[in-house]
Amino acid sequence: MLNTEMAAALNKHLNIELYSAQLYLSMSSYANSMGLKGAATWFMVQYQEEMLHFMKFYQYINSQGEHVTLGPIDAPPAEFASLLQMFEKTLEHEMYITRCINDLTELAVRQKDHATQIFLQWFVTEQIEEEENDREIIGKLKLVGDNGYGLLMIDNELGVRVFTAPPVDGQAP
Repeated sequence: MLNTEMAAALNKHLNIELYSAQLYLSMSSYANSMGLKGAATWFMVQYQEEMLHFMKFYQYINSQGEHVTLGPIDAPPAEFASLLQMFEKTLEHEMYITRCINDLTELAVRQKDHATQIFLQWFVTEQIEEEENDREIIGKLKLVGDNGYGLLMIDNELGVRVFTAPPVDGQAP
């Protein structure tokens, strides 16, 4: 069972994950409007992953005898200067999420909440991957600069990303 402080912190983060999903959905739409279908696909997969993260928190909170409290969510940006700016904002956002996960983990350690520590470990590992992927894409975008052909090659590469749904067992992975 979660104590009050941990339940509140997990609920707060659950709402941040929901904002993350909306951010990537907005980026997907904007990339699509720029004619970058591959980037639109990449951000749509990111949206789906964030919804999975949201559901992991939702299920964990409920499994620990607490209930989810949904709060208001700010609207994400709707326009971006470039694909590079979208990925720079993505990295900035994922670094923020990493700090949030680290704060939750520290709280779980202080409270000797071993179950929550184990639950959060998956997210610690996930954030390493998220930031690494973003940095790699930013590096490629900076390398090609304003070269349209290079941008199209990167867009094609981004478009091969697919969302693989976890096995259905009543719990998100």
